[in-house]
Amino acid sequence: MKRPTMKDVAQAAGVSLMTVSRVISSEPGVSPDTAARVEQAVRRLGYQRNDNARNLRQKNLGTSTIGLVVDDLANPFYALMARSVEDEAHRRGYVVLVGSTNDEPRREREVIAAFTARQVDGLIIVPTIGSHGFLKPPMEAGTQVVCADRPAKGLDVDTVTVDNRDGAKGAVAHLLGHGHTRIAYLGDRYEIWTQRERYAGYLDALAAHGLHADPDLVRHGLRSHREARAALAGLQALADPPTALFSSNDLITLGVLDGLDHPAPMAVVGFDDLPLAKQLEPPLTVVSQDPATVGSTAANLLFSRIAGDRSAPRKVVLLTRLVVRSSGEHPVRRTAAGAPVPLRAAD
Repeated sequence: MKRPTMKDVAQAAGVSLMTVSRVISSEPGVSPDTAARVEQAVRRLGYQRNDNARNLRQKNLGTSTIGLVVDDLANPFYALMARSVEDEAHRRGYVVLVGSTNDEPRREREVIAAFTARQVDGLIIVPTIGSHGFLKPPMEAGTQVVCADRPAKGLDVDTVTVDNRDGAKGAVAHLLGHGHTRIAYLGDRYEIWTQRERYAGYLDALAAHGLHADPDLVRHGLRSHREARAALAGLQALADPPTALFSSNDLITLGVLDGLDHPAPMAVVGFDDLPLAKQLEPPLTVVSQDPATVGSTAANLLFSRIAGDRSAPRKVVLLTRLVVRSSGEHPVRRTAAGAPVPLRAAD
């Protein structure tokens, strides 16, 4: 069926096009009876206003939409961040278009191109690896951009991150404080900024205790629950396995927990909290960051830019918090010669 137009509504209601436009835009100057006839015709015909066309006619009028581009909406962190952005947008009468990239630069460009083609007023982006100079033309055309969770290479824009390096350092220091010296690291792709920062924090904590990272205990590039579980199995099969483990995000932590014997055969601290972390046995010790605050902070910065703020770009760094429960506190058992022995289910 042909999409109904304002002209169709005007004919059905027996009024002029100008009257229909005033009613749809909630402008004054239309009698209640006439407005009621127009609204009844709109409902009967199923008419919907074409905001893109309206925006083309009125160059200075925004579309009241923003785009949110994240890595993976299946990741609880990004799902919570997206909800927070939506809440801030809803309070201002904006709609949020959401797309995910799976950390693929080509897919990121496609999603952003689709959003800018819809003339979004601004973008909140969790950048993939590589340069983001391709965003300069839409920015010069008026699209406002804020980066969240990671900075973007080649862009000087408002950015909201957390102190990943210090958070990871505190987590590993916690394990070292309980006697663990063979501490494994399980991480996502090293090229991702947050992962480089967390691995640097892992190295910082070891160095502060006079230790060097053992390459046999480090695994990068884990993108799924299955890959994390396989990496754990490889660590457990080593002749000298780790007694503790630091996982760099919640999806990796879930894979680790699924692969551990119970009670857990090694101490574990994860980056990112999990909804049921307190109910696990043992309860999970985590580095907690607040995705809702990341999202709301990024959204507030973006809406400030949309409203006309042209001050220098701001770099906001939020703090993390080590939530101590009991998964990272397993003591280290040693042989008669003093060598560490990982705990096993039978222990």
